[in-house]
Amino acid sequence: MFAGQYHCKLDEKGRFILPSPLREQLEAEGEKIIFVKGQDQPLAAYSLKEWESVLARAKATFDEDQSRLFMHFVVSEAASSDIDKTGRILIPGRLRKSIPIEDDLEIVLVGMFHKLEIWNPSEWRRYLIKHDEQFENNLGKMLDLL
Repeated sequence: MFAGQYHCKLDEKGRFILPSPLREQLEAEGEKIIFVKGQDQPLAAYSLKEWESVLARAKATFDEDQSRLFMHFVVSEAASSDIDKTGRILIPGRLRKSIPIEDDLEIVLVGMFHKLEIWNPSEWRRYLIKHDEQFENNLGKMLDLL
């Protein structure tokens, strides 16, 4: 399970060092990460094991037309990257372009249970501000879970 927020710097090639808690979890499920365009601004990052689970759920859930659309618009856009020996991972270039990377080359990794989201820090702050009132309206129900 992924949780928390982690600020990371990209190098000139588009690689970042995975924070050790995330690295341990991801390496336990294989050395490969699958990147997919997400909703809003972020990229989604899945372990290979979780991505295979997503594909199995899609196959079991979607009818033929939905399956073709999923394959054409989601799976065809996915890209993989391996965790290197130093714990770095490369965000594939064409997907990196979908995150508006600023001059400081910083990203935010956001744990989302079964996946990670990768955000531009400014866009992440704007998203939180935009949805703050919605969060406040639902806080009581959320706290009941704790």
